[in-house]
Amino acid sequence: MYTSLFTTHYKYYFMNIKRIFGAVLTVLGIGALLYAAIMFVNTAAGPTNVKILITFGILGLIFFVSGVSLVRTTKDES
Repeated sequence: MYTSLFTTHYKYYFMNIKRIFGAVLTVLGIGALLYAAIMFVNTAAGPTNVKILITFGILGLIFFVSGVSLVRTTKDES
């Protein structure tokens, strides 16, 4: 009886952690994509600027997609 109660509580806690982590990843991804867009609009062309834009754009896209999919696939058990 106690084991079942602990397991149920642990699963609920773990699912909330996954949702919070997914939301944090999504926000970080949006921030990186916005930063890349601002850098794209405000800077002149140059090899260093292109590397920064590509880095922030790819990382932002990866964070955003993984965060959204983590939030979507996590089941809400209450």
